[in-house]
Amino acid sequence: MIHKILIANRGEIAVRVIRACRDLHLKSVAIYTKPDADCLHVKIADEAYEVGAEPLKGYLDPKIIVETAKKCGADAIHPGYGFLSENYDFAKEVEDAGLTFIGPRPDVIRKMGNKNIARYLMRKNGIPIVPGTEKLNNETMDKIKEYARKIGYPVILKASGGGGGRGIREVWDEKDMESSFEACKREAKTFFNNDEVFMEKLIVKPRHIEFQILGDNYGNIIHLCERDCSIQRRHQKIIEIAPCPSISDNLRKVMGVTAVAAAKAVGYSNAGTVEFLLDDNNDFYFMEMNTRIQVEHGVTEEITGTDLVVRQIRIASGEILELEQSDIKPHGFAIEARITAENVWKNFIPTPGTITGYYPALGPSVRVDSHIYKDYKIPPFYDSLLAKLIVKSTGYDLVVNKLERALKEFKIEGVQTIIPFLLAISKSREFRRGFFDTSYVESNLQKILDATNDPMNPQKKDDEVVAAVSAVMQMINEKK
Repeated sequence: MIHKILIANRGEIAVRVIRACRDLHLKSVAIYTKPDADCLHVKIADEAYEVGAEPLKGYLDPKIIVETAKKCGADAIHPGYGFLSENYDFAKEVEDAGLTFIGPRPDVIRKMGNKNIARYLMRKNGIPIVPGTEKLNNETMDKIKEYARKIGYPVILKASGGGGGRGIREVWDEKDMESSFEACKREAKTFFNNDEVFMEKLIVKPRHIEFQILGDNYGNIIHLCERDCSIQRRHQKIIEIAPCPSISDNLRKVMGVTAVAAAKAVGYSNAGTVEFLLDDNNDFYFMEMNTRIQVEHGVTEEITGTDLVVRQIRIASGEILELEQSDIKPHGFAIEARITAENVWKNFIPTPGTITGYYPALGPSVRVDSHIYKDYKIPPFYDSLLAKLIVKSTGYDLVVNKLERALKEFKIEGVQTIIPFLLAISKSREFRRGFFDTSYVESNLQKILDATNDPMNPQKKDDEVVAAVSAVMQMINEKK
């Protein structure tokens, strides 16, 4: 049985895991690097230990993390998402140290972490995959171009060890293949220390549908319905919806069965996600499997009533998953909007700084997962995610209304955020209808920006100022 958990992460997800520990009456241990000394996860954990002065090194060093866990008497480590959460070497080092890794087995992480191996395993087990190649690193450019012609342009180049929208290049014409291939390899090496690249047919304007998987250590695996993650920019998710508002119950059932089959094919345990691309003919293809808790897990929790982080811990403790597929019945709809510190007017550049005011949205069925507070200084070294706004209602039209209301009420002062941009999306006709694909934001970027009223942006008129000036001018004219 687990008694004390070290969280090998920071920010929002570290806070989320600490709260799950409290719900289970388990001790929590935070780690932090010097720039994160004032982060909320450090303040609320039962214990906290600095793991270095450099911003990132301590979060990315398996040996330091495992040594810290052993010194403080932790018997388990939760990796969160990002950082080392899908790192085979880290998971193996945790196990070798006699500690419990709260996630799938290291060998599963290794298999699913390499997209070429994952594609091979899925194809072998009858799971539909996007037409493509194995790794291309030893092929000549002429051969690579030949593959692309056989597959048919457009194609997409992907880093074998990639994730999070990194190591991806779309190629629409043969003349761009060489430069795109070299750029993809460089990015793959930089972010994943693995420059293996492969090629797939680019599914034009697909929907990104993913299924939440939960499995125990005894072969019991179920899914907890799907999430539509098609609202994204540069392959980075912005808004997620559960369940998908635009697929039939029959397609949902078929995709769910396939997702479970994919998880069983690799002997999966703990929480994970099987991701599919769905084309306009309702044909779907395996894209990848994330061997960790997802940023957007909260929407699944809201529609199923299942605490996924608590379930992760209980499964890692050796509990049998007593839930069966027939027990999972989604109720209503939930939407998550990722609130980041970014300037949408300057190509979404991060905007670190001091938060001078923080007023999160409140009300029935409104949830905010965050690590920020008034006077918190956002460091420039990490992901720009500040909070996750999650709303729930009985129908899709109602949950979109609630999202719009909550975004209007959510105020973060002192830094520029993406909130006005998200609000513009929530008001758009396409989003309200529930029919959109992964190209929606990029294709409609200028239209969304034009509808974005951001008082911190000097290029846009502040409606309140305009109204005030108009009122004063009217008073002057009346006096005349």
